[in-house]
Amino acid sequence: MIAVLLALLMLVNFLDKVVIGLVAVPMSKELGLSPTEFGLVGGALHWFFAISAVIGGFVANRRPTRTLLLGMGAFWAVVQLPMLFVTSLWAIIACRVLLGIGEGPASPVATHALYKWFPNDRRNLPVALLHTGSALGLLVAGAMIPWISVHYGWRMNFIVLAVIGAVWCVFWWLLGREGTLDRIRPGQLKQDDERVPYRRLLTDSTVLSNYLCHFAANWSLALTLTWVPSYLENGLGIDPIMTGRVFVLFVVVTTPLSLFMAWLSQRMLRGGIATRWSRGAFVSFCLIASGLLSAALFLPGLSSIERIVSLTFSGGLALVMYSVGPAMLAEFTPGSQRAGILAIGNGIASLAGLSAPVVTGILVQGAGAEHPAGYGEGFLVCGAVLIIAGLIGLFWMDPQKTRQRLDEVKGLALPRVN
Repeated sequence: MIAVLLALLMLVNFLDKVVIGLVAVPMSKELGLSPTEFGLVGGALHWFFAISAVIGGFVANRRPTRTLLLGMGAFWAVVQLPMLFVTSLWAIIACRVLLGIGEGPASPVATHALYKWFPNDRRNLPVALLHTGSALGLLVAGAMIPWISVHYGWRMNFIVLAVIGAVWCVFWWLLGREGTLDRIRPGQLKQDDERVPYRRLLTDSTVLSNYLCHFAANWSLALTLTWVPSYLENGLGIDPIMTGRVFVLFVVVTTPLSLFMAWLSQRMLRGGIATRWSRGAFVSFCLIASGLLSAALFLPGLSSIERIVSLTFSGGLALVMYSVGPAMLAEFTPGSQRAGILAIGNGIASLAGLSAPVVTGILVQGAGAEHPAGYGEGFLVCGAVLIIAGLIGLFWMDPQKTRQRLDEVKGLALPRVN
């Protein structure tokens, strides 16, 4: 029940994020926004995202996640309402910045909340389910937002999102609970006794390469949420309703793909394969494959169907990082520091959410807003980021070795990981 409720939270989270991309064309026409200006709007969500993510994560180390998540959900609902009447570029940016401040801690705090219910060798699938909520947010958004925009205007979407967020808050207030696994695990030491210096955690090769891979995955996601709807409409000439259906197709493919890959990684782990391979190398290969598919969109001569297939599988493979990546960090991070370490990674990844929309906007404007070459250059940059991060992760992510090093630092023998 908790996993499902948290997945629904991430559904709301992604509806809030993706709405800007799906109303890009009518909003830009009404307000006269250039591609670069729209890129600023798309990236504004991430201006203070990193700071709020880190602060929220460290607060979650010491405060109940149930209360924090309820407060975040309520804030998201309220901050949608000014979008009903704002007309200036900077007013819209302000609304998105505030939303980003509220949404920054969502993923690490929700993941930390789940890890209080599931042990290490069973964490991949619950977190994959959590991020399936994100993917379902794309499905709902693709079916709902273009239809609402066509029939009631693009601003009406923000009223609907506020109501959906408020409904989730009611259910969480009634049903949400705090996990107890950290307190009752047999033989576990007190959390304060398990702590290790943050400087040792934050300079570890596994942690740093994990953060870089998270950054790359978020670059792909930010590009998808912000620019793919415009690419489908302006670059490929697909009408708005069909663009929404393509987003539905994206979810129909990526959701089972992401769940299957998380299950496969967990199966490998429980079968005795070291996490150096079942998690580190596994997710690195997924990112490299994702990058190759993204870069292929730069090639001329591809049909629209081939481009949509490449977009879909590139996005689906990058999503594997969101379920397997945090499990790697939680494998060796003490429970009393887990939310903070996850939040720092989320904060670093959010810098990609800030950069990708702006970089792509500059490339699109340089080529002409309705010319597909600018979008192709944006996908090529995304592919390069994914491939480089995947290669670094392939050589440097080794959770078991990191755990052994940290055991030596603490002078303690934590439970063995298969």
